[in-house]
Amino acid sequence: MIVTVDNAGFSYGDNLIFDNVSFAVNEGERIGLIGANGEGKTTLIKLILGELFCDSGKVIKKNGARIGYLEQNGGYLSGSTVYEEMLAVFKNELSAVEKLEKLSQKLSSFDGYTPEYAAVSAQIENLNAYISSHDCYSVEVKIKTVLNGMGFNGKYGQVVDTMSGGEKTRLKLARLLLEQPDLLILDEPTNHLDISTLFWLEEYLSSFKGAILVVSHDRFFLDRLTTRILEIENKKVSSFTGNYSKYKILKAERNARLLKDYEAQQEERAKLQDYVDRNIVRATTAKSAQSRVKQLEKMEILEKPYTPPKAPVFKFNYENTPYEEVLKISSLNLEIGGKRLICGGQLQIRRGDKVALTGENGTGKSTLIKEIFKGGNKNIEIGRFVRLALYDQEGANLNPENTVLAELWERHTGLTQTEVRSALARCGLYEEDMVKPVKSLSGGERAKLALCILESEKGNFLLLDEPTNHLDLPARESLEKALQSFDGTLLFVSHDRYFISAIAQKVVEIEGGKLNAYDGDYAFFTEEKRRKRELIQREEEEKRQIAYKEERQSSYRSKKERAEEERRKTAIKQLEQKICALEAEEERLNAELSEPDVAADYKKVNGILEKLQSIKLQLDGLYKEYETML
Repeated sequence: MIVTVDNAGFSYGDNLIFDNVSFAVNEGERIGLIGANGEGKTTLIKLILGELFCDSGKVIKKNGARIGYLEQNGGYLSGSTVYEEMLAVFKNELSAVEKLEKLSQKLSSFDGYTPEYAAVSAQIENLNAYISSHDCYSVEVKIKTVLNGMGFNGKYGQVVDTMSGGEKTRLKLARLLLEQPDLLILDEPTNHLDISTLFWLEEYLSSFKGAILVVSHDRFFLDRLTTRILEIENKKVSSFTGNYSKYKILKAERNARLLKDYEAQQEERAKLQDYVDRNIVRATTAKSAQSRVKQLEKMEILEKPYTPPKAPVFKFNYENTPYEEVLKISSLNLEIGGKRLICGGQLQIRRGDKVALTGENGTGKSTLIKEIFKGGNKNIEIGRFVRLALYDQEGANLNPENTVLAELWERHTGLTQTEVRSALARCGLYEEDMVKPVKSLSGGERAKLALCILESEKGNFLLLDEPTNHLDLPARESLEKALQSFDGTLLFVSHDRYFISAIAQKVVEIEGGKLNAYDGDYAFFTEEKRRKRELIQREEEEKRQIAYKEERQSSYRSKKERAEEERRKTAIKQLEQKICALEAEEERLNAELSEPDVAADYKKVNGILEKLQSIKLQLDGLYKEYETML
């Protein structure tokens, strides 16, 4: 186990966040942590990290366990470049390679086999073992794989401090992936990722060696990654085996079972109490009534199953029906800040179409949505009787100084205050929220207010820019239902693939400055993209095969030459060792000749001289062989 949470409780002042929470994170596990906004997900993470401390219970971490944490908007400050920042992760590996090169040069400078030679050789052997076990020669490949996958291809030299907040968060995630901690905690990691990066991240995390604890509203991500779901609800944590879709089934079954048991017990208690009430005062039945009193006293009372607050309910209606063709884009050139986003774009949307607009970050999705809504572009034709309504993810159309009540009421002064309050409450904003200034709202509250305003616009063509951002899972599912039943036209941008799958009938991708339309749902779109990728991969593989065949012979010779060079180096090393050993023996015998008792013994002297002659002949042969191999 990496982390064990044992009967943990935590409060902010008098506000109890959760109590008696127990669970463990085991090595290699993939856990999704879910719960409504404000239930305490981030608080629980901070307890695991040691940034907060339990009021009761405890959090136990494995000794030496390395925990990596990505905050929801957690970038960092650095004057280094992107590539330099990633290199810093591998300072030990890079240092080992550099040290090996220096020691190898030092070894080659020795004239013969000496104790220092042996010590350096031992160091080199240890370094080679470290380099092999830590895959030090693959540092560049590892860095480029992660940076390219996370969308930083071509940005290696950019200084981190010049990046946007979203880019810094992505870069922090890239660094965490390279650091390979024992436990990786991710708080909404998909918020700043485009769809292609999301797919890459899911594939990368599937082979991640450590454990993962992820907080996410991305149901597609949770389904593909997790094998267990922890849900914080009503100040408790429940564990469900399986991914998000399995959790939904298991939770519904559990709640149905708990409710059935509760109702059965309530019915049994009512019967027992009724019997007691009718018979306790009768002499003939008082004994049996008293027996039932004891039954009631011994019975372990089941709590009524928790009923979560109602999810917001959204309703989108319109008053006028537009003509068949609601949008026509012809030869559209769109740029921002001197950067060309779309060149010669073509697109047609008909009444009732529900279209997802996708593409990598920075391709111009939000810019196109705003350009359509703004109007006045001769290359964008809006159909007759079309009433556009825009949901802006940045909330630019909200007045931060207004109260929640005033923000909606000022737009529709014909409504009564009761009608305005009712509309806001249906969208998940309640009595205590009405007097809050817009600027003090949480991200989820702002999103609900913006959606309520969108409803009131009665648009028959809705333009939605990331409508699910900041919404918790029940609110997202409620929005899906409302848009599925909406018979008007939709053009929306979203990174939530579950949401796209539930809503989109067509997909338009901005790629290479073009608007590429796919006349099918999201599954059709992903399948077409997969086929295109496979086609490109096959073409590239064919090119590689041709290049391989052309260079096979030269490549073979090159391999043979390299093998021969390795054999030569090994032979030289062996010769050096033999020469050093013979020279050491020669020196020992010469020293022995100088000893008085040996010099006085004719036979010993002759024996030593014969050995010296033999050594000399051997050395002469080895020296000549050594010279020919250099």
